[in-house]
This record gives sequence, structure tokens and C-alpha cells, in this order.
Amino acid sequence: MKEYIQVSTTTEKREDANRLARSLVEKRLAACAQVIGPVKSTYWWKGKMDEADEWLCIMKTRREIYRQLEKELKAIHPYEVPEISAVALIEGMESYLRWIEEETEKKRP
Repeated sequence: MKEYIQVSTTTEKREDANRLARSLVEKRLAACAQVIGPVKSTYWWKGKMDEADEWLCIMKTRREIYRQLEKELKAIHPYEVPEISAVALIEGMESYLRWIEEETEKKRP
């Protein structure tokens, strides 16, 4: 049985989130990506608490290609230490999950 995941990351600029989304979908590492925001983030960074408006990018993919997606995302992400996290899609409409699989199995450019 195939396993599917949602991978998320955040960026400071909408343009960066859109660029990441487009790149990963073009490379067939994600079937789709959604950019949401701005969202308010509160976090610790270099010893102090900070807040920022960020753009959330959520990508749907297969678990078996997560490491490839992570490697590509890390290479093109503008942050020094980007959030790159994944959660399992425990359930989903069968035709939607099949679509994720089909789109991420097509030949990558």
C-alpha cells in the first residue's frame, strides 16, 4: 500500500513560496502545492524569541520520494534552517491519492 504525505515549509516572501511550489511541482516531487498566508509565526532563533509574517507552502507527495523533495527544497530555500516537515495522510479519497501517485511518478524533467 502506497503512503502519502503533506510536506510544509514557510518563507518570508510570497514570491519565494510561489517559486518553491512551482519548482517542486515542475520536478514532479509534489503533485500540487498550496501557498497560504500570510501566517504569524512565533519562534526561537539564535537565542531570542521572534515573530514574523510568513507564507506557508503545503505540498502533497508520496512518502517514498520525501528525501528527494527535502533535498531539492533545502537546496533552493532562502532560509538558513528552513522548516521542512511532513505529516502522513492517513486517509484520503482514493481517486485523489491515485492522482498524487500518477503525477509524482511521471518523468521528471
